Amino acid sequence: MGRPTVVITHWVHDEVLRLLEESCIVVPNTTHETLPRAEILRRSRAADGLMAFMPDRIDEEFLLQCPRLKVIGAALKGYDNFDVDACLQRGITFSNVPELLTEPTAELAVALLLGIDRNILTGDGQVRSGRFNGWRPVLYGKGVAGSTVGIVGMGAIGQAVAERLRGFRCQLLYSDPHSAGQEVHASLRLTRLPLDELLVQCDFIVLTVPLTSQTRHLINSEALAGMKGGAYLINVGRGSVVDESAVSAALGSGHLAGYAADVFEFEDWARNDRPLAIHPALLANSDRTLFTPHLGSAVDNARREIAMEAARMILSTLNVTIR
Repeated sequence: MGRPTVVITHWVHDEVLRLLEESCIVVPNTTHETLPRAEILRRSRAADGLMAFMPDRIDEEFLLQCPRLKVIGAALKGYDNFDVDACLQRGITFSNVPELLTEPTAELAVALLLGIDRNILTGDGQVRSGRFNGWRPVLYGKGVAGSTVGIVGMGAIGQAVAERLRGFRCQLLYSDPHSAGQEVHASLRLTRLPLDELLVQCDFIVLTVPLTSQTRHLINSEALAGMKGGAYLINVGRGSVVDESAVSAALGSGHLAGYAADVFEFEDWARNDRPLAIHPALLANSDRTLFTPHLGSAVDNARREIAMEAARMILSTLNVTIR
C-alpha cells in the first residue's frame, strides 16, 4: 500500500508538516486564509486523514464525498461545527485537543476584561489623535480589584480565568449546571449561583461556555435586563452564546457598560441561520466595545503544539509509525 494522504485545511508550523511528511502525502494550505468549502472538499475526496480547524464545517454532506477518510484530527477545543455522530457512524475517528487552549484563552479573557474596563483602546486612540495634552479626569473605569466577577461555565477555561483573577481580590461567582467540586470551590474561593442570581450581582460577567442548544442566546434581552446596571460582559466562549442584537440595544440604553468579545455569531458555522457579519451596531459602538479576531489560542507555542497533537492523533489512527 502507498503512503496515506492527509489534507490540512489551514496554515500550520513547519514542524507539523515535517512530522506528517515523514510518512504521509500531505496536502497543506500554505496561505493564512480559509479556503472555500468546495476547495477543501476537492482536496479531501481522496484523503485518508484530515486536519481541520475552527472555520471548517464537517457534516454528513461532506463525509459522503470523502469515502476514504479514516480520521479527522481537529486542532481545536470546541467542535460544535463537526458532526461527530456522522463520523462515528462511518467508522471515522474524530479527535480534538481540549486542554492546550485553556491557558491562552483564559489569558485573553482577563486581557479583554481589563481592556474594556480601563478604556485601553479608547485611551490609545486619544493619545494617537494628537488631542492629548496631559492628564485629565476622563475615561474612568470601574476597577477590577475587589469587584464581583461572574463566570458562566466552570470548565477548564472558567477555572483558569478564576485562578488568574484571584490576585485582584475579586469575589468570584459562577453558574454552571454542574458543580466544580468542593476542592475547586475551596482553592479558588468560588460561590455557585443560578444564572439569574449571578447576573444581578456581578460587575463583570465572563462567558466561557461552549455552544449547544441550551447555551445558544443564553445571554438574550431578558438576561441582559437582569444584569446589574453598568456591568461589563466578556465573551471568549462562542459568539452565539449572546444575542448580538440584544447586546447592541443594552449598550445603546446604557444598561450595559461595555462588551468585549473574541468570538462572534457569524463564526458559528454550525448554525444554518448564522448572520453573515458582526452586528453593525456593535462595530459602530467603538467607545464601549473591545474586539479581537478570535485570538483565544493565538500563542505561538500553543498553536504549534495543538497542531502537533492533532497530527499525532492522525498518524496513530492511520497506524503510521511516529519517528
